[in-house]
Amino acid sequence: MGKVTGFIELQRIKEAAEPIARRVTHYREFIVTLADDEASRQGARCMDCGIPFCQTGCPINNIIPDWNDLTYRRQWRAALDVLHSTNNFPEFTGRICPAPCEAACTLNINNDPVGIKSIEHFLIDKGWEEGWVVPLPPAVKTGKRVAVVGSGPAGMACAQQLARAGHAVVLFEREDRIGGLLRYGIPDFKMEKHLIDRRMAQMSEEGVEFRPNMNVGVDVSARSLLDQFDAVALTGGAEAPRDLPVPGRDLAGVHFAMEFLPQQNKVVAGDEVANQIKAKGKHVVVIGGGDTGSDCVGTSNRQEAASVTQFELLPQPPEEENKPLVWPYWPIKLRTSSSHEEGVARDWAVATKRFEGRDGRVEKLVAARVEWQKDAGGAMKMVEIPGSEFEMSADLVLLAMGFTGPGSPHMLEEFGIERDARTNVKANTDDYRTSVPKVFAAGDMRRGQSLVVWAIREGRQCARAIDEFLMGTSALPR
Repeated sequence: MGKVTGFIELQRIKEAAEPIARRVTHYREFIVTLADDEASRQGARCMDCGIPFCQTGCPINNIIPDWNDLTYRRQWRAALDVLHSTNNFPEFTGRICPAPCEAACTLNINNDPVGIKSIEHFLIDKGWEEGWVVPLPPAVKTGKRVAVVGSGPAGMACAQQLARAGHAVVLFEREDRIGGLLRYGIPDFKMEKHLIDRRMAQMSEEGVEFRPNMNVGVDVSARSLLDQFDAVALTGGAEAPRDLPVPGRDLAGVHFAMEFLPQQNKVVAGDEVANQIKAKGKHVVVIGGGDTGSDCVGTSNRQEAASVTQFELLPQPPEEENKPLVWPYWPIKLRTSSSHEEGVARDWAVATKRFEGRDGRVEKLVAARVEWQKDAGGAMKMVEIPGSEFEMSADLVLLAMGFTGPGSPHMLEEFGIERDARTNVKANTDDYRTSVPKVFAAGDMRRGQSLVVWAIREGRQCARAIDEFLMGTSALPR
């Protein structure tokens, strides 16, 4: 695959980015797609591996060596066709996926991996530019009706696959716009929302009906869906945020990240948001070191915060992983996002003890340093370091500590669906069926908080399971 000696002769090409001083003044994307020559050279670095671990590292099992080779040979459209054969929305994953495929790349053992994500980004952008991405309506309608509840990446992928199989699909979304986390969680500077809109236009031509502002369990009953549709797919997210029950949590100015981020998305979309939570001129503390916390950092800087600090409860990971030990698996190592590069003070192994304020509003945070020790049973336990307590100014605190399960308990109770030990909808990955007849579940609502690429995978597989359930057999890919 690629050029036989390409991985020896050519270096990894990093996508260019707009300078920090300029990009923090707006909410548009700032990563520059590769040029044709750059993409071809990047594809040339793909090795003729005996076993392409990149494919197993990728949750949707993209056929990466094939489209790398086609990219090297400048057969752009053929490469995009291969990419689309496993991934409905490469413009989403090519922008926001953390690229576990690159961690699993054979070249990553002792060199920089192939820039797989940048090639994916290049191919789909070129496809839209050249008009190669078109609706694929079914030749025959089946007469079956399917309701898909939740319009994030799992729901969109599930709906598109089912529509292409000939079923009449209605996609329900409780928010005012389609897209789920893609629309109201991912900041616009990471992924602009016109990318969702043009996929919606394609899906509409393929037969998907969109119904935003429809909260199942409130605006429409679960029973009515069971009565009106031949199958129901639950593809909502894991939206219940993990809280921080410490003294002062009820002070004004302490918010969940997902109270803060969607508001800015709405403002960028042209909406007026009353009493918007804003970071301008404030000392912002972000609690949680993951992607959501990073998004809070980038948004706070664009809102002109006076300072931004980010805490993580776990110890600081190493800057470089021990590749012989962990490859081809996803390594734990220090990751610095583009938002971190824009300005933030990061600190690790810090536990927040309480918030303090005046007149009902937070003014400072009191924390302590911790270390992790094994208890008598061998489990890791957090222990506060004596004398390490400190305090710092905090006018706005954003809690970004992950999510604990589905955020639609009323809907799930109305369906009467069995949950697993983590409160997620109980369903396996063979047929995605729940405990309720003709009701299926996929994505974060089933597996818990995860990646967009996992959501797309589960949405596709769930669609195939539903198609097989309705028709007895299915030509849809898993």
